[in-house]
Amino acid sequence: MTRRRVTLMGSTGSVGANAVDVIRRRGGAEAYEVVALTGGRNVALLAEQARELRPELTVIQDEAAYPALQEALAGEGLRLAAGDEAVEAAGGMPADWRLAAIVGAAGLRPSVAAARAGGVLALANKECLVAAGEAFLAAVAQGGGALIPVDSEHSALFQIFEGDQLKAVDRLIVTASGGPFRSWSRERMEAATPEQAAAHPNWSMGLKISVDSASLFNKALEVIEAARLFPVRPDQIEVVVHPQSVVHAMVGYADGSVLAHLGAPDMRTPIAYALGWPERIPAPTPKLDFAALSRLDFEAPDEARFPALRLAREALEAGGLAPCALNGAKEAALEAFLERRIGFLDMAAAVEATLEALAPGGEAYDLQDVFAMDARARRFAADWTHDHRRAFA
Repeated sequence: MTRRRVTLMGSTGSVGANAVDVIRRRGGAEAYEVVALTGGRNVALLAEQARELRPELTVIQDEAAYPALQEALAGEGLRLAAGDEAVEAAGGMPADWRLAAIVGAAGLRPSVAAARAGGVLALANKECLVAAGEAFLAAVAQGGGALIPVDSEHSALFQIFEGDQLKAVDRLIVTASGGPFRSWSRERMEAATPEQAAAHPNWSMGLKISVDSASLFNKALEVIEAARLFPVRPDQIEVVVHPQSVVHAMVGYADGSVLAHLGAPDMRTPIAYALGWPERIPAPTPKLDFAALSRLDFEAPDEARFPALRLAREALEAGGLAPCALNGAKEAALEAFLERRIGFLDMAAAVEATLEALAPGGEAYDLQDVFAMDARARRFAADWTHDHRRAFA
């Protein structure tokens, strides 16, 4: 039996490490032929993965970390490379299945290369669809492959969305845990630290994604992503806060039926679904114990405390490069917050100021326009955060 050829872009991040675990438990290098592994700057973990999975190419994005990677893998007989161009080239290497799990806009170029190469693209980088939108989908169409979402919410929607019943689809509902600040007042949130924001109550995620979850910017991006992935109007996409994180998404139909996808809050489930698609394969995730659950709670999000959802809808309504500007500004503001230069609530203020100043929207665009707008939005938001910096302990 021919082994499936797979590439993992972002293998040292939270999603990538979970994907390695799924592959390991499915037989590892004996069951899968690993074409490429790429990591950001975590040399120790990337080297460990490379020794285990024996990829054709191992790439560290941070060129300054390349000597350490060479030293860690000396004598292993593995091909190594470093830098952004090498990561992008790895994305385009011939493979049957590719995971795009590089966080943020940094993952756009290698994900586009993977999309153009065809095969199955398991997409965990939501910024590709948020920032690049139709331009990224055009790259997928060019490659002729299949796009399978790995975000837990979009994977859930993908599994329960009845495409042949499109006219009967009434709404898509994505759930949000509410994060660690779900019950906090605005006054308390103003003084929140990065450590508090990163303490997600249910999911084990990377630092940036955890903070995005606390601000609901992660959910805001998911609303835009859902609008790109599924043939529905933006006003048909709803968000509901669900603290238990057991129901990941729901689809409501015209007859009043609502189909829900339930599962443990474990990223290995959507990763395994994408890895096995179109078949289902076992995943090393805990089974739901419905008797132990006892209750499932739902509540409307408070957009006064969490304005990210409003900003996402406004960006979708504006169209064009507005979602790209939102994402670029969000990433710049997030960096400022993590560096304690601005407060938690200042992140949304920076994004709103950027959208108002740049006023993108409506225009046709290609990938070069996306990169240009991303850079403009980042510069404006960085300047805004510099002008509004505050002292935080």
